[in-house]
Amino acid sequence: MSPGMPASLMRGGTSKGLFLLASDLPADPADRDDLLLRLMGSPDPAQIDGLGGATPVTSKVAVVGPSTDPDHDLDYLFLQVGVDAATVSERQTCGNLLAAVGQFAVGRGLVPAGRERTEVRIRMLNTGASAVSRFATPGGRVEFGGDTAIAGVPGTAAPVLLDFLDTEGSTTGSLLPTGSVVDRIDGIDVTCIDNGMPVVVIRAADLGLSGYETPAELAAAPGLAARIDDLRTRAAALMGLGDVSTAPVPKTTLVAPPRDGGAISTRTFIPVRPHPAIGVLGAVSVVTSALLEGSVGHDLLARGTGGPLAVEHPTGSFEVDVALRDGEPPRVARSTVVRTARALFEGIAHPRP
Repeated sequence: MSPGMPASLMRGGTSKGLFLLASDLPADPADRDDLLLRLMGSPDPAQIDGLGGATPVTSKVAVVGPSTDPDHDLDYLFLQVGVDAATVSERQTCGNLLAAVGQFAVGRGLVPAGRERTEVRIRMLNTGASAVSRFATPGGRVEFGGDTAIAGVPGTAAPVLLDFLDTEGSTTGSLLPTGSVVDRIDGIDVTCIDNGMPVVVIRAADLGLSGYETPAELAAAPGLAARIDDLRTRAAALMGLGDVSTAPVPKTTLVAPPRDGGAISTRTFIPVRPHPAIGVLGAVSVVTSALLEGSVGHDLLARGTGGPLAVEHPTGSFEVDVALRDGEPPRVARSTVVRTARALFEGIAHPRP
């Protein structure tokens, strides 16, 4: 049997990933990536010889360690592992897996647990942004059980409150990386936004879609994947992201009027495969975009009397609260979401020889 390494499999939000200590991985990025590909079973559409789940949302890795920055407790590096391609990307972060980072760290002794609740300050190394995670630790032990439900996950679990700080321009350096609220690419209006995740927002109707299709219907739509890839590639050039042919960012999100009582309906692609839900920071960026006057989706947004906005996605919805400061250009004051997390497995992972 090949030498193994300690690992945890955890669900964070609507994603699932392998959680590893930074100290257990090779320091050289090339050696690290080779090891992760062998652990996850990539490249292979089924990832049959590894721990990956054969979809982008289940082929993820979180690398966690004590922070080297005095203003943070933990450093978190997210790595998106390709399924049928031998790629490991750190060009984005993941707000879903972030929901389990603090609990993993408590379990590994990286941070102490509070008597009732624990609050950890996390530096997201992919972007340099910060987040504060708050979760239940009654009696000094992580509690995963609770009565909070999130769409896309069966049952209920304990809530995890995530406050995102300094996410504006996390990857591109600007909330509106093209300098415009709306750009026109090949006859299509798009809004390029970056509030924690670079996203290209497009009206579903402009691509001849309702915006309520299932992921399977989107995957089967003739020519849609190629159209999405062409638009996101052109948008990436405008956003200053360079060659994204092997990168999962920017994400593309199609928006439509809400139809289930939410604020806006979404369909997201990673990078061209339909997402079964929507990523946390992707949703934060889409809500931020929709709040901007004149943006793609602003006219579709249904707003109540204030507070969090429910983002509809193929398997339900979840609430995002984004506060903007007035100004030109606008600035982001705060972004908050509620997620849940659960430990699935703890043990020794054995990479493919």
